[in-house]
Amino acid sequence: MKILVDADSCPRPAREAVLRAARRTGIRAFFVANRGIPGILGDTAVMELCPKGEGAADDRMVELARPGDLAVTRDIPLACRLVEGSIRVMDDRGRVYTQENLREYRSLRDFMLNLAENGLIGTRVRTYGRREIKAFADSFDRLLSQLIRENTLSAPSPSPPLR
Repeated sequence: MKILVDADSCPRPAREAVLRAARRTGIRAFFVANRGIPGILGDTAVMELCPKGEGAADDRMVELARPGDLAVTRDIPLACRLVEGSIRVMDDRGRVYTQENLREYRSLRDFMLNLAENGLIGTRVRTYGRREIKAFADSFDRLLSQLIRENTLSAPSPSPPLR
């Protein structure tokens, strides 16, 4: 089991929460980005630098992901790809993506993108304050604990010694 973070767009407080959880649990966290992200240090943290180019970091996250892993991204198309591969995915605000809800999120994203491209709405800066950090941390801890339990239960039990 590992944690994958789309580090290009992940706010620093969310990255720090992932780093703390990785240290606490011993689970390796991979921070995937097209540029170096400061502060990604430790035995359980890996900075995966990808070539600059459209989708290179997304492709690397999909390549690294395995069922039982946890991914953090706000990129809806990437979330769709990961969920299709049986990866648990959440965004940096604590929203957990599932096969059931991703169609709605993707439709909303595409609609808003179309409005922006046609000049009907401007880009807005979304705040990332205490409420968002708490929502992320609570959801992340809950999902990580659930995955740890699931991975522990599905791990093969040791064979009895031969006599």
